[in-house]
Amino acid sequence: MRAGRTLRRLAVLCGIGGLFIVLPLAADTPRGAEIANEQFDCRQLSDWEAPESAIDWFERSLWANHCYIFQARAVRIGIDGVRTLALSHDIQDGVEREVARFLDGPQVFFERRGRIGRLGWAENDDEAPVSPAGVVRHLDQYYRLGLGSGERIANRSAVRLDIEPLDGMRFGQRVWLDSTTALPLKRELLDDRGRVVETFQITELQSPQLHDGSVFLDDVRSPPRQPWRPEWLPEGFVSQPVDTRSERHGEEVGHRIYSDGLSTLSLFVEPIEEGRERLIPGLHRLGISLAVVRHLTMEEGPMQVVVMGELPPRVLAQVADSLIWEEVSEDE
Repeated sequence: MRAGRTLRRLAVLCGIGGLFIVLPLAADTPRGAEIANEQFDCRQLSDWEAPESAIDWFERSLWANHCYIFQARAVRIGIDGVRTLALSHDIQDGVEREVARFLDGPQVFFERRGRIGRLGWAENDDEAPVSPAGVVRHLDQYYRLGLGSGERIANRSAVRLDIEPLDGMRFGQRVWLDSTTALPLKRELLDDRGRVVETFQITELQSPQLHDGSVFLDDVRSPPRQPWRPEWLPEGFVSQPVDTRSERHGEEVGHRIYSDGLSTLSLFVEPIEEGRERLIPGLHRLGISLAVVRHLTMEEGPMQVVVMGELPPRVLAQVADSLIWEEVSEDE
């Protein structure tokens, strides 16, 4: 079943993406940054003053994720066991390339190419602003960021950030950043009870180098037409301007991604076809991610709704139960 295969693949990618900023949201430029011709010059990072506050460290980390070229070894520890990975980040002709490969268990290889993303879709001829500074301003409304004690991770000096949600709608994190580059070296994901549900840690970071050039910014994108939308989302979650179409599941499967800048959820909608495998309604656990499945009867026929993410189950269920269908004008 297409949605089932997609869910299993996403569960694997959740395990890979622990230290990559997979959805680099953005808005205005930080102090001292200059973005022209839809590019960001990474060489500026070497001239910026050292971060002082937790929010400054987090913003610097987002820029570092875009601008440093590196190879690394990592370990992921979750409720489904321990996995080791090889990671790399490169920049080719202004476009980022991230690669992750599991070194044990089933052979899994993941590659992502992209640019510095935007905060949301461009609607009503408005521009969609871009840069990690915008992510920080956005998530600062929904999380409390604090500085913890310094530590040594992967034989490198690290600064710890404590990221605590201001409500019960999302999970918290502890992140350790390399004190020289601000690259993330370790992440602990904390559930809504403060329990560590996943640890993702770099064990070896091989000579990270600042890219000697620019990284492209993503194009301004108009929102796609969809006959459905969630009527309720946790405050701060924004529809992401990423192309979620895939040959794996065809045009009949709708897919949207929402994020508050740190936490992310995916929403899938597809027709239920007679004779095809379907997921059982209810709560499913896929690694550290959870998925809520609903079967709905609509005028178009029976539909399967899946909401998946690293969020409290009640939040995923409320999103799934809030889905509504609307007529889509041919002119839109």
